[in-house]
Amino acid sequence: MVNLSSCNQNQNTEKPEFENKAIEAIMNRTSIRVYQDRDVNDDKINILMKAAMAAPSGKNTQPWEFVVVKDRETLDFMAEGLPYAKMLKNTRQAIVVCGDSIKSFYWYLDCSTAAQNILIAAQSLGLGAVWTAAYPYEERMAVVKEAIKLPDNILPLCVIPFGYPEAPQGPKKKYKPSKVHRDRFKGDSTEK
Repeated sequence: MVNLSSCNQNQNTEKPEFENKAIEAIMNRTSIRVYQDRDVNDDKINILMKAAMAAPSGKNTQPWEFVVVKDRETLDFMAEGLPYAKMLKNTRQAIVVCGDSIKSFYWYLDCSTAAQNILIAAQSLGLGAVWTAAYPYEERMAVVKEAIKLPDNILPLCVIPFGYPEAPQGPKKKYKPSKVHRDRFKGDSTEK
């Protein structure tokens, strides 16, 4: 007996590039700088914060602090003072990722892992986000510290504007096999 049901089904044999949702979010993440004029609800913001705090940190010190900024004047003040954060005028919210310099000398490394988790989580939630640097630029750090009234020991790493993307944007293809070395570095050499 022959089973004919398979002959009538759509035979789409094309496999998705990534079958793992975490890998898919990482590979599809891109910097979004233009947002719809709408709020992100607190449930999604809480997910971003939980994702941030799931990041690894040296000796599990967790030196991070996060400031969720929704105040229009504060967002506009930072947009004016930060050269690469003009999109703050175009969003209703941002997260300032900060580190406690007393808890950890390497706070900026630990906070970078937390910031990356925010960016990936935003992608997975259908949001767009972009990393805008404060650290290590003293003048940028001063703008952020003034805007959100940080104490001396809490230092801003970056400001992450986020929201619903105005338009879909595909990820950049950044993978370069020449950057992967097996067993030892084999970079470009001028020696022959």
